[in-house]
Amino acid sequence: MNASKIKVAAVQLSSGSDARSNVDTAIDLVLDAAGQGASYIQLPEYFNYYGPTANYALIGESIPGPLTDRFSAIASSSKVTIHLGSMLEKSPRSEKCFNTSVIINDDGLVGATYRKAHLFDIEVPGKVSYMESRAIEAGSDVVVAKLPGFDLGMSICFDLRFPELYRSLALRGATVFAIPSAFNAVTGADHWDVLIKARAIENHAFVVAAAQAGTTKEGLSSYGHSIIVGPWGEVIAESTSNAPDVLVATIDLDEVARRRSQISVLELRRPDLYGLRVDDEG
Repeated sequence: MNASKIKVAAVQLSSGSDARSNVDTAIDLVLDAAGQGASYIQLPEYFNYYGPTANYALIGESIPGPLTDRFSAIASSSKVTIHLGSMLEKSPRSEKCFNTSVIINDDGLVGATYRKAHLFDIEVPGKVSYMESRAIEAGSDVVVAKLPGFDLGMSICFDLRFPELYRSLALRGATVFAIPSAFNAVTGADHWDVLIKARAIENHAFVVAAAQAGTTKEGLSSYGHSIIVGPWGEVIAESTSNAPDVLVATIDLDEVARRRSQISVLELRRPDLYGLRVDDEG
């Protein structure tokens, strides 16, 4: 395969409150993706536990820890990069947890972590009400992970609605955006595909977005539609299942440079007009 071409995978899950079952399913599908030749495999947000917040303190753990150790063994034996879309990480500062995304390199070591910065606090009367900040502590770092063949801009789900983050990631060198999600089914039908494509087009970057799908026994409904999108906004692969699924696609990183040379959105910016701080500009 051409050096600029990377085979990536988005693993869709239907996680719930049974952490052991969630992890076993995730491992099976990671091995499936690895067997299909993917070298970068992404899991969705809350991949190992998507249930009542009352159990967060029991589920949350340190990083590295038992959960990351289990996937580290798989990453090193299969020689793949595994992206744990997000898991509950214990906070040393409060009783809350972080919603943390973890990159495990193909040597089995934790290569990067990102703590979700924008928390899902919304109120759509009669449709959806959710306050993630009641149990989750927000992160405060912009993270670009250096992986074999590309730089990965890290984000999680609700971050998708904040384009400033993705511009900052692109300015820091990201050519692929990771958006592991448990996107709400109500808003997902109208907003998911549109926002994913917008973040790709605005920055001429690939997007890999592994998602939760279906409804938990407690009634949490996720939109699914895990998706891989190119830097021109083209859909390379998208799940049509409302159940666990594996998307595998080959992305050509040369496309990022080609599209950015055609419409130089990063060079033609006018930060002097936007009123942003210097550190906001990467």
